[in-house]
Amino acid sequence: MKLPVHRWFRYSAGFSAEWIYSEILKFQDETGKKAIILEPFAGSGTTNIAADFFNVRSFGFEGHPFVARIAKAKQLWYLDTNDLNNAGEELIAYASSLKAMPDPTRYNESNLLGRCYSFDSFNKLERLKIAYETLSNADLHWELIRLNITSILRACSHVNTAQWQYVLPNKSKSKVLDPFDAFLGKLEMMRTDMLHAISSGWKNCSHIEYKDVRQPFKAEKCNLLISSPPYPNNYDYADAMRLEMMFWGEINGWGDLKNVVRPSLMRSCSQHSSSDKIDLDEVLSNPLLYPIKDEISDVTKKLDIIRHSKGGKKSYHTMIAAYFLDMAKIWVNIRKNMEKDSKVCFVIGDSAPYGIYVPAEKWLGELAVSAGFSSFSFEKLRDRNVKWKNRTHTVPLHEGRLWVWNGKYKKHSNM
Repeated sequence: MKLPVHRWFRYSAGFSAEWIYSEILKFQDETGKKAIILEPFAGSGTTNIAADFFNVRSFGFEGHPFVARIAKAKQLWYLDTNDLNNAGEELIAYASSLKAMPDPTRYNESNLLGRCYSFDSFNKLERLKIAYETLSNADLHWELIRLNITSILRACSHVNTAQWQYVLPNKSKSKVLDPFDAFLGKLEMMRTDMLHAISSGWKNCSHIEYKDVRQPFKAEKCNLLISSPPYPNNYDYADAMRLEMMFWGEINGWGDLKNVVRPSLMRSCSQHSSSDKIDLDEVLSNPLLYPIKDEISDVTKKLDIIRHSKGGKKSYHTMIAAYFLDMAKIWVNIRKNMEKDSKVCFVIGDSAPYGIYVPAEKWLGELAVSAGFSSFSFEKLRDRNVKWKNRTHTVPLHEGRLWVWNGKYKKHSNM
């Protein structure tokens, strides 16, 4: 991702900012209305920052507390770059003067930090952290400094993993950045991007907040929703930022995710559904699932049976049930915040845990209609699970755009 501001921190999105640009233009051309955008799964703010580029208002909600803070920091692209540079230089000078040694309780071979960094790299990162905690104040520029440090953590590790992927300590990479150099390099990138955004006429029109959208929320009535909810494919979003959260002392390890992160995330992985000790019958009997009750009951029954023949005995049966109940609640809340004749696009993929097919886009569309939307259709973008040799099943899968309408507006050139 090379676009200004967007590139400060990557996170799983499912689509590009360029595509969002095209959809905003298309909506405004087709309707003659100024777009007002809702993004219930904001992630690191891709949709909302794209809205700033077009000077359109947007409302983003993110259920991961750490990721929400990142997205809110990226909104600060409009701040004075000289003040940011002064804060960055002050931090580097202070960090360079420190003689701190890594805390043995934080840096040792038994925890993730110790396995991901050399002693020298962690020593410098720790000094950056201490400098930030010593110098930071209520000035918003310090949120950008914190984002800078967060964004370089993986580039300074010998562990080979992308920014938003699981950390794999046993796999290494050849190029590892020096923390001080990485910080200064990112500082210059941020300054360059901020100057570009300001000179290009971006407007700070976005509002992002930490929020579990399974609970009722309020935004200005919106007419366009562009988002990519978690797929029902067992990716653990709570675990995605474990390295970063451990570095900042927000958690001590994986076990803390249950209480610190998972409560505000929808249930899209078996680790989450297992820890919640979900009562399958109770979930399936919820009236919100009535439109798909027969089909989802059949699928979850098969998953419950087959898991006993698998080594991990993963709780995919409760994960699938909880996922669609959570999404049903979210559809109800979204519907309350959309104008008449508005349009929704979810980039979504189906799944087949233990080889049992789950028609995600079909069920999500039916739940949307049950929540009060008018109609839905699906635009397939690509096939999945057709290339990898280590795939766990051979069920063909796909990914695409679920289009949902609230009212009569339907015009779309790709349909």
